[in-house]
Amino acid sequence: MLPSSIQISGEPLSGAEVRDICRGLRDNAVRLLSLRGCRLCDRDFGRICRALAGATSLAQLNLNLGVVSSPSRIKQLAEALRTNRSIQSLFLHGSPLTDAGLALLNPALALHPALVALDLGDCMLGDEAINLICGLLPPDGAKSGDHVAGMLAVAVASSRTLEVLDLESTGLTNQSAQTLLDMVENYPTALRSLVLAENSISPELQQQICDLLSEGEEEEEVAGGPGDSQERERGREPAAHQRGSSSWMCPSDPSSQMVLMTSGLGDSLLAETEM
Repeated sequence: MLPSSIQISGEPLSGAEVRDICRGLRDNAVRLLSLRGCRLCDRDFGRICRALAGATSLAQLNLNLGVVSSPSRIKQLAEALRTNRSIQSLFLHGSPLTDAGLALLNPALALHPALVALDLGDCMLGDEAINLICGLLPPDGAKSGDHVAGMLAVAVASSRTLEVLDLESTGLTNQSAQTLLDMVENYPTALRSLVLAENSISPELQQQICDLLSEGEEEEEVAGGPGDSQERERGREPAAHQRGSSSWMCPSDPSSQMVLMTSGLGDSLLAETEM
């Protein structure tokens, strides 16, 4: 049986539903699991985390809108991510992680071999928490300076797999954005989508970063030839939620890749990304 998807939104989960989800994960029958805004007890959340730890077919996990709602749940998710090797997209938008919660998750994120898309928007993070993302650095990576935004830039530039990073409403400033701009301009990176909406960042800086990311993608398409370009287009799926153009990093270009989640997972996997 081919892996399928489980998508439930804003509903309380019964014990029977949780058992079915866990069975599907253990049987490697689930490729997309979306529980955005769902309500479940701590015991059932732990059962799901233990099941997804060993799942080898799960490629996308959506726990947006407060599912990961406490330190104990953050710890359980981190433990599952340390064991899991298949998740390529992790969505935690609207979770009250705070700096302490990201510190718990960061080592597991850094060691995960397949993670391509990471959504940390509206997770109660700020400039002081950005240095925690340095866990994305490889073991022999070097840090360039003491400022936390500088360390974030090094982490992203060093990652060979991270293509999508959502830092919406995380309290970033022009100082952090300038460092990210320098990173995109001067270092080769796999990053193709960087969401900086609802931060204290000037539209000019946001547009400059967007333009540089667009240039990098265009160069890849030219180098790969028309065949590779067509393959890449088939692997893209627009985000299912519709935002106003002012909510995204490139307000002047509604067709920008910034409204795409481009992990190469196929058309069906990234359809459930609404906030």
